[in-house]
Amino acid sequence: MLIDFAMYTALGLALGALGGLFGIGGGLIAIPVLGLWFGLDQQLAQGTALVMAVPNVFLALYRYHQRNKIDLRQAVPLVVMSFCFAWLGAMLAVGVDPSSIRWGFIGFLLAITLYNLIKLYRSPAQPGAGARYGWPWYGALGALAGTTGGLFGVGGAVVAAPVLTSVFGTTQVVAQGLSLALAAPSTAVTLLTYAVHDEVNWVMGVPLAIGGLLSISWGVKVAHAMPERILRGLYCAFLLLCAGLLAIKA
Repeated sequence: MLIDFAMYTALGLALGALGGLFGIGGGLIAIPVLGLWFGLDQQLAQGTALVMAVPNVFLALYRYHQRNKIDLRQAVPLVVMSFCFAWLGAMLAVGVDPSSIRWGFIGFLLAITLYNLIKLYRSPAQPGAGARYGWPWYGALGALAGTTGGLFGVGGAVVAAPVLTSVFGTTQVVAQGLSLALAAPSTAVTLLTYAVHDEVNWVMGVPLAIGGLLSISWGVKVAHAMPERILRGLYCAFLLLCAGLLAIKA
């Protein structure tokens, strides 16, 4: 039991660092790892990853806000709409065949990766303050991201970050901070929904969360020190890695 706890905590340390680096709380990579290495089905892997993701997202959000103040005019509509639609996505996810959810998640990650790569190499980035559009559009993005986050467990931040950089004109770091603001309440309500439907392994999830909390601040620090283009390129490679691991399990 103690060995298992130490192993899960060590895994949480690695996942938390990646979560802080890419602004996703570590849950995205945790899902394929839990499915491939520990044999959890898709919904159970998503629910267990959320145990780690929820506290990690809140801590990462705090760290991002310390280094780069998050604009509440942008964050509030993202948060409110994401929270409302995350529950709908989660309710749909717990009733769908695990294989269908897994392949849907793979397709989702590949689409987001392709979108990021097109934007990365199409033209030089022209980041701004993120004020190209008003709050209704942030609300619409929050609804879309919340739905995918509820459906796939951690997809909300993955949707929001590339849209915020390419459409709304934010830098990658600002986009990751806003994505964390969006993800914080929606991941919490999604975890609650999965838990009610017994799709959470708490024995694995709690030590993963402890490990993640110990390392996520380091990942945030590295993200702020890294050049913009390199961070975006690594983000795309990370998404491809997650999709590949899920495909192996499928």
